[in-house]
Amino acid sequence: MKPFLSIEKLTQRFPDGQGGQLTVFEDATFGVEKGEFVVILGHSGCGKSTIMNILAGLADPTSGVVVMDGQEVRGPSLDRGVVFQNYSLLPWLSTLKNVTFGVAARHPEWTKAQVTEHAVKYLGMVGLEGDVIHRKPSQLSGGMRQRVSIARAFANHPKLLLLDEPFGALDALTRGTIQDELLKIWGGTEQTVFMITHDIDEAILLADRILLMTNGPFARVAESVEITIPRPRSRTEIVEHPNYYAIRNHLVQFLGRRSKELAGQQTGTGETNRPETVRIDKAVPTDDPEDRRPTLRAVTN
Repeated sequence: MKPFLSIEKLTQRFPDGQGGQLTVFEDATFGVEKGEFVVILGHSGCGKSTIMNILAGLADPTSGVVVMDGQEVRGPSLDRGVVFQNYSLLPWLSTLKNVTFGVAARHPEWTKAQVTEHAVKYLGMVGLEGDVIHRKPSQLSGGMRQRVSIARAFANHPKLLLLDEPFGALDALTRGTIQDELLKIWGGTEQTVFMITHDIDEAILLADRILLMTNGPFARVAESVEITIPRPRSRTEIVEHPNYYAIRNHLVQFLGRRSKELAGQQTGTGETNRPETVRIDKAVPTDDPEDRRPTLRAVTN
């Protein structure tokens, strides 16, 4: 049985400016289950954003296919919501109307009062209430604008939510607050989420699985790392879990060394290039003395 979202032998090539072609990634094949939160990590130039654009229906692959809920993805759709790093709000509309605009399109049978009530509910979920919902984007901070983008995306009830480095432009404190709100909303809706980030700690906090890409050209999704840390999670508590640093070290080693070593390796004819599944679970007792080493923690005097 195929997963809810199936990416099959996806390849993207662009003209290299010299009469030839540059293969960004080749034969990417992986799946995302319904309700799963999947994050993809990789260095700039490996094709993460291109994959995201293909999933959103904003770009066409050179070859391969994307199937969601049994239907091939072709062009944009209200079934796929996107949150970009640069907010992408309509500047002439208020905060509330930026959300109701999409909700009304999604539910044309609803009354104006129903649309407004629904939008206000989701804005409240990201901490936007009172007079602030009547302000225009230019009157909001960067963190508030991103909250509006997240509320708008979730309020439309898309089958797939695509997050393209949504917190990249935010300061650390704001970023942490909105991460918590994102987890709270996702936990209540169980929507399927596919996210790009460059932040390893953010990926571990949010994801069920992390897909690791090699460097380009001929990049590929090489590993699928399961996050064996139970939910609900908080950034102050997950660092105490025995699996946290083991998983983090694996991700750092891959991105720092193995992504380069595996770069540029072309696939053979007929290979599907499925990622290797990686499961790290130090919480399970073993006879390996390496697993019984004391946990290192920072201390303050």
